[in-house]
Amino acid sequence: MSLDSKIPEGHISEKWTNHKDHLNLVAPNNRPKIDVIVVGTGLAGASAAASLGEMGYNVKAFCFQDSPRRAHSIAAQGGINAAKNYQNDGDSIYRLFYDTIKGGDYRAREANVHRLAEVSGNIIDQCVAQGVPFARDYGGLLDNRSFGGTQVQRTFYAAGQTGQQLLLGAYSALSRQIGLGRVEMFNRHEMLDLVKVDGKARGIIARNLITGEIERHSAHAVIIASGGYGNVYFLSTNAMGSNVTAAWKIHKQGAYFANPCYVQIHPTCIPVHGTNQSKLTLMSESLRNSGRIWVPKKKEDAEAIRAGKLKPTQIAEEDRDYYLERRYPAFGNLVPRDVASRAAKERCDAGYGIEANDTNEGVYLDFASEIKSKGRQTAYAQGNHHPTDEEVIKLGKQWVEEKYGNLFQMYEKITDENPYETPMKIYPAVHYTMGGVWVDYNLQSTIPGCFVAGEANFSDHGANRLGASALMQGLADGYFVLPYTVSNYLADEIRTGKIATNTPEFDEAEKRVKDSINFFLNNNGTKSVDHFHKALGNIMWNKVGMGRNEKGLSEAVEEIDALRKEFYKEVYVPGSADELNPELEKALRVADFMELGQLMAMDGLQRKESCGGHFREEYQDAEGETLRDDENFKFVGAWEYHGSDINKEVLHKEELNYEFIKIAARNYK
Repeated sequence: MSLDSKIPEGHISEKWTNHKDHLNLVAPNNRPKIDVIVVGTGLAGASAAASLGEMGYNVKAFCFQDSPRRAHSIAAQGGINAAKNYQNDGDSIYRLFYDTIKGGDYRAREANVHRLAEVSGNIIDQCVAQGVPFARDYGGLLDNRSFGGTQVQRTFYAAGQTGQQLLLGAYSALSRQIGLGRVEMFNRHEMLDLVKVDGKARGIIARNLITGEIERHSAHAVIIASGGYGNVYFLSTNAMGSNVTAAWKIHKQGAYFANPCYVQIHPTCIPVHGTNQSKLTLMSESLRNSGRIWVPKKKEDAEAIRAGKLKPTQIAEEDRDYYLERRYPAFGNLVPRDVASRAAKERCDAGYGIEANDTNEGVYLDFASEIKSKGRQTAYAQGNHHPTDEEVIKLGKQWVEEKYGNLFQMYEKITDENPYETPMKIYPAVHYTMGGVWVDYNLQSTIPGCFVAGEANFSDHGANRLGASALMQGLADGYFVLPYTVSNYLADEIRTGKIATNTPEFDEAEKRVKDSINFFLNNNGTKSVDHFHKALGNIMWNKVGMGRNEKGLSEAVEEIDALRKEFYKEVYVPGSADELNPELEKALRVADFMELGQLMAMDGLQRKESCGGHFREEYQDAEGETLRDDENFKFVGAWEYHGSDINKEVLHKEELNYEFIKIAARNYK
């Protein structure tokens, strides 16, 4: 199977328009004859299902939550990018395109990224029309703020709950289609396999998570929008239910899996507090607009803070190391996430960490300077040109509360520390996965009729995602790309008729699912699923995490292989198949994580360079920055499944051609 990315000819600014103009169409009277399955109802899935339903297709939408409103997209706090240049600071479609390519360390497809930048403005218009309550400035116009990796303000936001508000907008559009009968919603259902007929995606096998019933669902096309795979690390900022199963099942049916080693470590998470934690909490990147990141300059001060003998507010300004401002003066605290994360790790590894845990991992995110600055501005605007210090602090806190109040409240509830009075403690944690199912320009995988959207595909971010671009990609795919490209595919399906489910292909797929379920329920193991998931996460974080090297990656491949064998021998799953059984759900998902984790280590091992979130310690420059090898590794690494022995996966390469952007070493200094 060849990797044909189907990138259109022509100038970068005309590719998408010309491509749309020549795609095949399905007439309105023919669309009700065609069925489409959408797996996942986050931003990408909900927007795709709503859009296709609005067009008149019969849509079946599946989510394992009790409602699409529970999708992990709600956790995105900071904002969504769009090139509208409302701030008149030099932004443009090209600038967003360039920043995204550069931010991804020149490992993303030019054509996909430019399309994303082109439709970004339409997303904002769509969401405003849906009633999404974006923040506005004093004149009533939409407000913007800065995010990492850019020198313009292009991030639209709704306080610290942008993802939730955008999802409610998509959910309202989806609910309208459900009410009209064009979308049939299957809550508390999980896709457990893909069904192919004559090589084409023709349906899925799903499990009703309440009753345990195994169901067959057919369609003329299947869209996977099931999110990323960060929970392979066990501890991440992802929701506990987030998993790779839907994407991994189509991989095992022939969809290539691309760049699995590209994982984003987010720099502003609440540090790990103990071995019994089940997930981590993200503090929005938007806080880096106003907070300054620092550690003590003196190791003895860091040691005193860890011992509880010193408070951060007792450290004098001249004794603080604002290390991002020191190392990257042009971008300061708003460098891209991978850069900020590695810088924090470097300081903590050197002994300057401030969190009193076994690893001393933690740095400060301090708002004192912003509180004073905004307090003075507010006082002056009110006519008070000589405010007292108390007045300045009071007004500054009010300004910060208006901008970030729910985030500060969340932090205090979790840590029992008041971030208005004492700096937040943060440390990098797994957040997002840039790798995913390989798709062409039409977002179709290597399985005809199987499309992949949002974080589940690999397409738009390269080796690192800029903040506020995940929401942009998910909604771009669902609202403005898939309605065109899926219709192009379905134009050949109007005479196919209803896809039957009483066929050998559905029989075989259902048998695979039932055999897997029966295996886990009848296994006479002695250890819990979480025992193995934590063990896997420990290997992944230590050897396929922020810092990687050949020795660690090689060990990870072998250790995960051994752990996987022990998992199948020793895992114990209580309960039965015909009931609500969360442990069974977890077992099926962790089985997929085991195989994926091994492939991630293999992918990291073959990529002998550092780029974005993939940092090989052997490949760094004198200042500790990523050292790419553009001559040998300027490609998308797409893996083809060849049986249960993961070592038999075959690597295919899609060369990346940069015609409209000059490749250079990333420089944020």
